[in-house]
Amino acid sequence: MYYVLTDALVAGIQCFKCVSLNGNNKACDDPFHNNYTVDILESPCLGGRKGRNGLFPATACIKLSGTYEDSGDTITIRGCALDSGTLTTDTEIIRMSHCGSFYYEDRYVRGCLQSCDDADACNRATKSDISAITISVISLQIIYMSNF
Repeated sequence: MYYVLTDALVAGIQCFKCVSLNGNNKACDDPFHNNYTVDILESPCLGGRKGRNGLFPATACIKLSGTYEDSGDTITIRGCALDSGTLTTDTEIIRMSHCGSFYYEDRYVRGCLQSCDDADACNRATKSDISAITISVISLQIIYMSNF
């Protein structure tokens, strides 16, 4: 039994885990510099699962970044999550990245929740080729579709 548990833990993805509010944790903020910052790299990264007690090896890394609408303060959170096995994409944050507006800890935030599962420590910052116009068009489409 020890071998089975150890093997399951080794199979988990490695992810950066940190929080930065208004730039108070530069190691977590963008632009992200992975200078082998082992103190914020969790290996393997463990996460909770809907309807289950305990922690399980994560299947994806996540990064939430945005700006609080009420104050202009910024937030960056890097962590990990796992698919809970439900049938729909809208209930599983790791299946699709999302940008727009959302509530986090009872405050309105404009930003993005991104997920990746293609490599260890993949929740670092990457150069984006998406323009502000593209993001605006996608946001308008989401708002339009949500009214129907």
